[in-house]
Amino acid sequence: MENLVSNVKRLIDLADYQTGSIVSRTIIDKKTGTVTFFAFDKGQGLSEHTAPFNAMVYIIDGEAEITISGKPFRLKQDEMIIMPANEPHALKAVKKFKMILTMIRS
Repeated sequence: MENLVSNVKRLIDLADYQTGSIVSRTIIDKKTGTVTFFAFDKGQGLSEHTAPFNAMVYIIDGEAEITISGKPFRLKQDEMIIMPANEPHALKAVKKFKMILTMIRS
């Protein structure tokens, strides 16, 4: 895996879609927070769960349905949403999509 520090990269190019899979790539992993890239194939998703911190999802490509506390939100390219700490949430690929997940732990 190449080092991303002090290198210019397009977010959308960090990983390709893989049929029937979810691809993830950690960009930053620090005690204070994480930034993770994901590529979801159509129909793939993450089942409902909670996290102890707020998390921001930014859609780079495609279309996702993000459900927070039972309320669905449809997000497309260049849209974002903040998932509140301790609220149940789930993600599903309406179309294949790529996203950045940013979680701050403070």
